[in-house]
Amino acid sequence: MIFNRFFRRHRSNQPRKEDLTPAVPVSKEILMSMESSEMRVAILENSALEEFYIERADNERMLGNIYKGRVKSLVPGIGASFIDLGTRRDGFLYVADALKSPLDEDTDSSEEADDKQVRNTDVKIQDILKIGQEIVVQVVKEPIRTKGPRLTTKFTIPARYLVLMPGDNKIGISRRIDDRKERDRLRQMFSEIELPQDAGFIVRTAAEGKSKKEFVRDIRYLVNQWNTIKGSIHKKRAPNMIHRELDLVERTIRDFLTEDTGRIVVDHPDLFHKVRRFLRIYLSDVHFNLEFYRGEIPLFEKYNIEKEIEKAYQKNVYLKCGGYIVIEQTESLVSIDVNTGKYAGRNNLEETAYRTNSEAAQEIARQMRLRDMGGIIIVDFIDMEKEDHRRSVTRTFRESVQRDRARTNILSLSELGLVEMTRQRVRPSLESAYYDSCPYCGGKGVIKSANTISIGVIKLIRKTLMNVNDKTLQITAHPSVADRLLHHDARAIRELEKRTRNKIVITADGSLHIEDSNLNLI
Repeated sequence: MIFNRFFRRHRSNQPRKEDLTPAVPVSKEILMSMESSEMRVAILENSALEEFYIERADNERMLGNIYKGRVKSLVPGIGASFIDLGTRRDGFLYVADALKSPLDEDTDSSEEADDKQVRNTDVKIQDILKIGQEIVVQVVKEPIRTKGPRLTTKFTIPARYLVLMPGDNKIGISRRIDDRKERDRLRQMFSEIELPQDAGFIVRTAAEGKSKKEFVRDIRYLVNQWNTIKGSIHKKRAPNMIHRELDLVERTIRDFLTEDTGRIVVDHPDLFHKVRRFLRIYLSDVHFNLEFYRGEIPLFEKYNIEKEIEKAYQKNVYLKCGGYIVIEQTESLVSIDVNTGKYAGRNNLEETAYRTNSEAAQEIARQMRLRDMGGIIIVDFIDMEKEDHRRSVTRTFRESVQRDRARTNILSLSELGLVEMTRQRVRPSLESAYYDSCPYCGGKGVIKSANTISIGVIKLIRKTLMNVNDKTLQITAHPSVADRLLHHDARAIRELEKRTRNKIVITADGSLHIEDSNLNLI
């Protein structure tokens, strides 16, 4: 295989160890905490919490994993199939994500063939897959609510500076590397590196300014990974996992650790040794300040992270100027409303709105990262009359969102002051990791009032006693509802007793849901 030849050819070019101490002032810290079955990571910039991640042992993480599955069913109506992965939920594979696989023996890796397949909208899922067929897939989206994991046959395997795309032949550069000279330098560098013919690569944002030696090291690592994955495919029977993506700690080191990271602080000895071992293996030529936290106050409390996490679950987020934003997450979209609040400004309403919106634009971008919001997001900025103010707020928002690692698409500010955008959603939000839907309101956020319930009970009493005489109707209700029936609605209850010639007995039961009531006729 070309992969194996490439691996042997570059084995002798082993990079020498260098001590690259960060040259820029300390502004970024990574805190890692482990307790029981929970792992948490906080990314701080200038002592402010910018990103937060959590993994728990009882929550199966699937993103990036590669499985050898079996086609369980086909759904032509939506052009998809359900794949048995041997996990709690079947994954679903759309026809567009199943058109091309680097494992197909007759794969044509040319751009023309790839474009032809994508444009071919007449391809049906039943023409590609058959029930019972074995197929190797990768998870590109975690299970969310009732939906199973989304799958693809177009694999991507990330390293620190590069992402391998088996079966492709293109070299892409991250859009966040926007300096033209740097992009030209990277393209020139890759033209000088002898690459595997059956693989493409994406140059990640962290690769900016890196040397050829570091890219060769990543290529060698990725080639080795892909060869290991291919070797495992024939050894395991479907359904089975073929490759597991790195865990939270390892991904953090790979994706977030940069030369401007001042230090990594870890509060558990096992976790400390794991981080140190991974740094030695994965970043042997770079030195970072790794500290073991021994304080009596828990690490996240010491750095006020716990308070910041609690704030991340509140609807209202207050701005330094006195204004605030309101975040409402629903199943279909996230709505964010900007309000002036206590901020009255100094000059006029237009200037007040502009300053509030400018500060809100930066905070909204931070909250999206912190809460890991996804899907459709609608931002309702305060109305502004001046066009230059509208352009400035939009520019501020776009620049703030550029720091986001997730893919985003932002539309222009509408005449109503609304910004519509989408943000890549590959896993459940941070809120879903901490909270379940309220069993009392069923996730609605509201319940019927005692007044509404009592009126409904009176209607039910009238219906129950319509053709009944000389009986006793026992009513058990929530205390607030029972109190209203016994006092505020006492006259209506007496009239019903007199008209139907029945006795009505009302009892309070604190164990009942406020919207529930029991009627028993004896």
